[in-house]
Amino acid sequence: MKFKVKDIKLAAQGKMNIALAEQEMPVLKIIAEEFRKLQPFRGLTIAACLHVTKETAVLAKALAAGGARVALCGSNPLSTQDDVAAALAAEGIHVFAWRGVSNEKYYWCLNQVLDFEPDFTVDDGADLISLIHGKRKALLKKVKAAQEETTTGVIRLKAMAKAGKLKYPVVAVNDTPTKHMFDNYYGTGQSTMDGLLRATNILLSGKVLVVAGYGYCGKGMALRAKGLGARVIVTEVDALPGLQAAMDGFEVMPMPAAAKLGDIFLTATGNKDVITKNHLRLMKNGAILGNSGHFNVEINVKQIEQEARGKKQVRENLMEYTLKDGRKVYLIAEGRLMNLAAAEGHPSAVMDMSFADQALTCEWLTKNYQDLGKKVYDVPAAIDQRVAKLKLQALGVKIDKLTPAQEKYLASWTEGT
Repeated sequence: MKFKVKDIKLAAQGKMNIALAEQEMPVLKIIAEEFRKLQPFRGLTIAACLHVTKETAVLAKALAAGGARVALCGSNPLSTQDDVAAALAAEGIHVFAWRGVSNEKYYWCLNQVLDFEPDFTVDDGADLISLIHGKRKALLKKVKAAQEETTTGVIRLKAMAKAGKLKYPVVAVNDTPTKHMFDNYYGTGQSTMDGLLRATNILLSGKVLVVAGYGYCGKGMALRAKGLGARVIVTEVDALPGLQAAMDGFEVMPMPAAAKLGDIFLTATGNKDVITKNHLRLMKNGAILGNSGHFNVEINVKQIEQEARGKKQVRENLMEYTLKDGRKVYLIAEGRLMNLAAAEGHPSAVMDMSFADQALTCEWLTKNYQDLGKKVYDVPAAIDQRVAKLKLQALGVKIDKLTPAQEKYLASWTEGT
């Protein structure tokens, strides 16, 4: 058995945490039972680069139940839950992940996973796909298709496809409604506040909290911050979400203006240099900075280091920087995605849908990859509808059905006023 984790002796605790997640993930449990009977992945290798959490463990186990040989590495240096990694290794998953992995070892882990020569890949940030298209091009002959979990990765992959550089089909799981409307909105909103409070224990009521980016993640963050009593300011570069933020009742302004007012700054844009030294110079003493975007480029940490005359870690996942003029600013989890690095990521119940999408998309790709071109595809609507229906059933919620007359009316153009 080939794996690399922090301590295999942590497996017992990890197994208990995975069991807790499974209780909150009934949709994926149903799918795993189907996979166990049908064996859709028999003889196939699936490589995954995901946050190694208890929820991811439930997905990995579902794929293995379907006959796959699963190799898993972490998609962020600070998001791995070491006990979960150990439990997966003990159950036969080839895991290469531990919290605090160096940049060099991070890519070592990715390469270890790719050494299994996967048929399909599952990414959160497109690192496996990028590596295959770069330094591991020999694998292009073996990999049949892939899927991507997060907004940042989809942006990268669509750019590759537009440039004609994408060599096999990829499904953008992030873009399907049962993922981004729930995982990004409810999940990121709650888990980001969780990371903020764990890292700082700050009282949000009465504070000015700036949310950079009003996509689904930013919307969820702004909503939860408002619910906790913060006065929320939104910054945007796109007119439409900026308009929506204003109509949702938030103040909207450019970051240089918000920098003078904010007590807390949270980024979720998928872009780099959202907060730079120019903004830092305008901030109050004691400003707190955090990021929930996938990559640690949204807050320019290098420029913070250059502006500081000293730094010290004052709490777990909280670094205090003393600037040259004596002001202090605080950075959460090195500027990495704080909802996983400073907390435990999204609650299991919301990841149930995202990972159900992933599992069913894996199955769909095994049957359809030969008919797909070298571009980015949406998740088939039938998969999305099935996941939504299963989740409603799990919640004990019933909805109406169209009558035959209503179905005929919606399909007709002859009836009107």
